[in-house]
Amino acid sequence: MNKQQSRIHHYVPQWYQRRFLHAGRGKFYYLDLRPEKVSANGVKYQRRALLRWGPPSCFCKHDLYTLKLGNLTTDDIEKRFFGAIDSDGRQSVELFSNYNGIHKGLNLHKAFQVLPQYMDAQRFRTPRGLDFVQSTIDVRDHNVMLLAMQRLYRFHTTMWMEGIWEFVRARQSATKFICTDEPVSFFNRSGFKSEFPYPKDVGLEQVGTRTLFPLSMDSCLIITHLQLARNPHANPMKPRENARAYQSTLKNFLDTQFGRELEEQEVLRINHILKRRATRYIAAAEEEWLYPERNVLVRNWAELDDDWFLLPNLYKVPFHGEIIVGYRDGSVWAMDEHGRQPGNPKFKDEELHAKEWITHEQAKREWAKKRKGKPVAHVDKFEHDDVHDKIMLEDLAKMGMAG
Repeated sequence: MNKQQSRIHHYVPQWYQRRFLHAGRGKFYYLDLRPEKVSANGVKYQRRALLRWGPPSCFCKHDLYTLKLGNLTTDDIEKRFFGAIDSDGRQSVELFSNYNGIHKGLNLHKAFQVLPQYMDAQRFRTPRGLDFVQSTIDVRDHNVMLLAMQRLYRFHTTMWMEGIWEFVRARQSATKFICTDEPVSFFNRSGFKSEFPYPKDVGLEQVGTRTLFPLSMDSCLIITHLQLARNPHANPMKPRENARAYQSTLKNFLDTQFGRELEEQEVLRINHILKRRATRYIAAAEEEWLYPERNVLVRNWAELDDDWFLLPNLYKVPFHGEIIVGYRDGSVWAMDEHGRQPGNPKFKDEELHAKEWITHEQAKREWAKKRKGKPVAHVDKFEHDDVHDKIMLEDLAKMGMAG
C-alpha cells in the first residue's frame, strides 16, 4: 500500500466547510444529531452531541472511497475523481457565492456547466448518497457501488440546468447559513421525511421539489422548476413536464436571479430545512445557529413556504416558448421551455403553454401581494430588470396595495 494513500475521506470537502467559518477561526460547533451509546469499563454512556472540531475532523469517514483489489487498496477515486471535480467546483462555488450579474472577464459558460456537476457529485458522495446508490442497484460489493456512483453522478444536472436559479444572501441577517452532511438538499412541502425511509428522499423530478445549496454562510443557491414558478399551486408531488436525466439542454444565463437579501426568519427557515434534511451531522460558526427550531416562527413543514419566500421573483421569470440555436454550418438546434425537442409529440404544447400563461399571470400578482415590502431579486440589466419592478408596483397599485 502506498504510504501516501489517504484513508480518511471527507464527503464534504474541507475547502467547502471553511466557507462556513468566520475569518481567522478554525473550529466549528459540530452537532451530532444521533450520538452513539458506547461502553467503557462496563459503563454505558452516550457520546457528547456538541463538539468543537475543525474541518479536518468533520464530515469524514474512514475508507469511504477506498477501492479494494485483493490485498491491495487504492484511493484513486478520492484523488482523481473527486480531486478534479472539487478543483473545478471550488472555483464555481467561489464565483457564484458573490454573483452580481454578468461582468466582463467572468467565464460563466464553464461555471454554469461545472456547478451542477459538482452539486451532483456532492449529493452522491455522502454516506447517504452512496447508500442510496447501493440500494438502487441492489449490490453489496463496495467496489461495484463506487464505480456505479461515478456513472450516475450527473443524474440531476439536466433538470437543474432547466430550472430557475436564484442566489440569495444572508449578509444582513444575524443568523447565517449552516453546513450539513447533505449540502445539496431537496425541499418539497408535501415530501415529508417520515415518508422516505433512509436512504430514500423526495425526487427532483417532482414539480414541487426545490434544491437548496448553501455556497457560504452568506450565500445560498435555490433552484425552482420552471413549471412551479408558472403555477405555484400545482400538485407538489406531480412529475414535472419532461422530467429526465443525461440529456442535452440549454440555459439562458441572463435569467439568473441574484441580489435578494433574506430576512432573519427566512434564513432560519432555510436552516430549519437543512437541519431536518441532514442525516447525522451539522456545523456552524456559532452555536445558536445549530438550533433554528428554537427561534423560527414557522415549524410546520407544509407551511414553511406559505409566503413563497423560496420562489424566485415571478415578474422576472421569462415566459418564452422556444429556444433556437443556429450554428455556422447552417444547422439548427431547438427545444421548448420544458426541454422537449422537435420530434417529441408534446414539443411546443400549445394547450399547456396557454394554461401556464394564465396561471403565471395570476401567480405574479399573488406573489406581489405576499412579498410586498420584502427585498426582491434582480436579473441582468439586459433583461430590463427595472421594468419588471415597475410592472409589479403598478399591479400592486391596481390591487389597492401601493406604498
